[in-house]
Amino acid sequence: MSRKEQPLIDYINRIVELSEEEEQILLSGIKTRRYLKGQYILQQGDVCSVSAFVLKGCTKTFYLDDQGQEHVIMFSIEDWWTSDLASFITQTPSDFNVQCLENTEVVLFPYETHDKLLEEVPILERFFRKIIERALVASQKRVVRNLSMSARDRYLYFRKQYPLIEQRVPQYLIASYLGITKEFLSKIKSQLIQEQ
Repeated sequence: MSRKEQPLIDYINRIVELSEEEEQILLSGIKTRRYLKGQYILQQGDVCSVSAFVLKGCTKTFYLDDQGQEHVIMFSIEDWWTSDLASFITQTPSDFNVQCLENTEVVLFPYETHDKLLEEVPILERFFRKIIERALVASQKRVVRNLSMSARDRYLYFRKQYPLIEQRVPQYLIASYLGITKEFLSKIKSQLIQEQ
């Protein structure tokens, strides 16, 4: 096995246990790819043909509305997944863009080999079910936070949960993720500094 895929194998083995033979089958069905900062892994309107595991780098998933306004849905860093799951599963046009915020290296699970991999390594079905369950729970909790928390509390939660992301992502993108303007985020941060 090449060393670069090891983080993926380690990640999978934290959830399910792969045998050496299963690892080899998995490795034969995936590929790694490097993207430069600014490149897209997926563009809105295209059918999502891959699910990507981030080995190195950082991506943003966002929706571009009719006015050209970006709405950041999520960030992904090392050991996280990125794609448009609905588009990947249904093979219909994507609602989202996935763009690299840094030079990024990913492991790609192509749609055309995904089902074959699950048939050949049945434990992967359990693995993907588990990560999809986690993604669904996180998504639902985010909806509740957006409906019930103030912008300040959402920012404090984000900062506590994702300290590595805050250090790597421009403030205007964090503001977009929180559903506020960058000016309002600056105001919140100024207030927090004054309170210290």
